[in-house]
Amino acid sequence: MPTLHSLTGNPLQLTAGSVLDILLVAFVIYHFLLLVRGTRAVPMLTGVGVLVVVFYVAHLSTLRTLDWLVGTILPYSIFALIVIFQCEIRQALSRLGRNLTFSRGSQNDAIDGYDDIVMAANRFSQDQTGALIVVEREVGLRTYIESGVALDAELSYELLATLFRPSAPLHDGAVILQGNRVAAAACFLPLSMNPLLSTQLGTRHRAGIGVTEETDAVSVIVSEETGQISLAIDGRIERGLSPDDLRTRLRSLITLRKASRRIGSRAYDV
Repeated sequence: MPTLHSLTGNPLQLTAGSVLDILLVAFVIYHFLLLVRGTRAVPMLTGVGVLVVVFYVAHLSTLRTLDWLVGTILPYSIFALIVIFQCEIRQALSRLGRNLTFSRGSQNDAIDGYDDIVMAANRFSQDQTGALIVVEREVGLRTYIESGVALDAELSYELLATLFRPSAPLHDGAVILQGNRVAAAACFLPLSMNPLLSTQLGTRHRAGIGVTEETDAVSVIVSEETGQISLAIDGRIERGLSPDDLRTRLRSLITLRKASRRIGSRAYDV
């Protein structure tokens, strides 16, 4: 077997196990970079990388005070990273769980329920009516459903148009869909704190993005100021979509179930 030499000159034996080890580490790093790309984690990871380099240089040099200081702070930074990146960690574990259980393969065939969403979004865009529609996929949205008013009604264009009418009592907040059912309206969602987002995005857009950072849901957002249609997925937002663009994106992202899934009033008992 070929051998490599470490920095100290000692030979390193290259075995099948070590090759597999390197490939697995590379796989984990690659998917971690895909996960944090374009999120608020990037500048924070840059700062962590600088601290690691400083610690390494201080450890090799005679800067004993700096070495002691960085060595004292570094262990606690692990807990700080867990707190700071809790959203990213939760999202990664959720994706891993879905992949391991193969839950996507158990879904039923798609139906054309998203046409009602597209028609409603087009109507809101023309009238410049603000709207936020969140579609549940694999990760449950019960926490956010319980923050609003439970409906458990069949999805339809007429219902969406009524809910988001400016004079309607439930027009503020988000409408959450489960399959082809409107689960709840006037729901509160977490706001995205991503500093990379445009300052032109208001509370409605940040809420639509925020729920996709926490879950795998899809958000359809219509701007009250411009009438622009946007779609948020995985913490990213696609702006300026036409109705045809929105229909295409929803068709590729959502599998609405043929059978209506009852929410049940027991889910909302305190």
